[in-house]
Amino acid sequence: MTAKNNLKQQHALPMVVAGMAATPACPVRTKLLLCAALGFALGVAATVSLLTSSASPYTASLHAHGGALAGLFLPASATAAANAVRDDRQQQPPAAPRPPRPEGQGPPAPAVPAPATIRRPRSWTERPPAAGISAITTTTAPPPPTPAGGAFLSSGSIGDDDEELMALAASAPRAVPPGAAPKVAFLFLTRWDLPMAPLWNSFFHGHRGRYNVYVHTDPAFNGSEPPETSAFHRRRIPSKEVKWGHVSMVEAERRLLAHALLDDPSNARFVLLSESHVPLFDFPTVHSYLVNSTQVFLESYDQPGATGRGRYSRRMSPVVAAAQWRKGSQWFDLDRGLAADVVADRVYFPVFRRFCSRGCYADEHYLPTLINIRRPAAAANRSLTWVDWSRGGPHPARFTRMQVTVDFLRWLRSGTTCTYNGRTTDVCFLFARKFLPNSLTRFLRFAPKVMGFG
Repeated sequence: MTAKNNLKQQHALPMVVAGMAATPACPVRTKLLLCAALGFALGVAATVSLLTSSASPYTASLHAHGGALAGLFLPASATAAANAVRDDRQQQPPAAPRPPRPEGQGPPAPAVPAPATIRRPRSWTERPPAAGISAITTTTAPPPPTPAGGAFLSSGSIGDDDEELMALAASAPRAVPPGAAPKVAFLFLTRWDLPMAPLWNSFFHGHRGRYNVYVHTDPAFNGSEPPETSAFHRRRIPSKEVKWGHVSMVEAERRLLAHALLDDPSNARFVLLSESHVPLFDFPTVHSYLVNSTQVFLESYDQPGATGRGRYSRRMSPVVAAAQWRKGSQWFDLDRGLAADVVADRVYFPVFRRFCSRGCYADEHYLPTLINIRRPAAAANRSLTWVDWSRGGPHPARFTRMQVTVDFLRWLRSGTTCTYNGRTTDVCFLFARKFLPNSLTRFLRFAPKVMGFG
């Protein structure tokens, strides 16, 4: 049967060929249509082969432009792969813009696409620095701004170690920073509380930022903290016991100076006051008088007799000679440079601490002698605090409520003459003492009329 069939096919083939030869030629239009159909079929076949072989990004592009068309020509597996590629592309963040190429460099290198699993550094998305400014590559936070004052006092970084405190204060700047407004440091050396605080608060009111207050009181004092509206709120420094006529009083003064030097570099003048001090003028007058003075206000004079030269000890020689010995009032006004000299002094103060005792009052001799040795021309040789010594004795006169009158205050303000910056003036005393607490009501009453504040 097989042989017969083969024989029949062999006979039929010549007949077909003969028939085709005998068939008349097809029209040209029909041939063109057949060629176009054949080319379209070959193109579709090639496209399907490429898409099904690698699920390339072109598949995703096809889906993006016509998902229905892709479903017609692609099998299910290719369609799923294209969807996966498209979803992955949509989840990736957009490419970061390439930073501008600096001038003078060659053409940039061709970009190499990063793998999808690598995240872009944050710096890629940051704006490039302006011309002339180098980019900051560190992630360290910038330092906090420098406080305007009070940071050292509130931090409590130095306890009761005076030697460490003095060494630290000696390294403080000796001048107010350029461009900074000079401030006045009011140093209150008190036994307990401040009965005249309401008058001082009225004096300071409205001038915050132009002054600083520091209070040294007995460490056993446990009075209540002044309210936040008070100039004395949280202004106590670490203190130690002070004895009248003892060198511990000078130690307290140096402690106040050290804290004021470290607390605010804008402190330009340093005024020592007590709990019985009162201001005689308004704050603008006092501030201008101090910061514009070409001299410091400290008494330093040679006084013969038992209360002057008689207090000198020969054991102080040769560090302090007898000819250098001076006396003066305890209440001073110093500039920043001289205040730094006081806390940095490791030559003269140890001699006073050792030998100025038993009738030698260091608070009346140490600073007058030091300034006579170090800066004799710097002092105006007078104090800004009025005190009545007319009654004699070891203590000045005290004033009660009934002694505070308008006429008395006016006399304190302009009853004498002195020299200020080379000119004669009747404004010689900015402060006065000793006033008892019961005189406070009189001062509060007369301050607006006589002293210009309140």
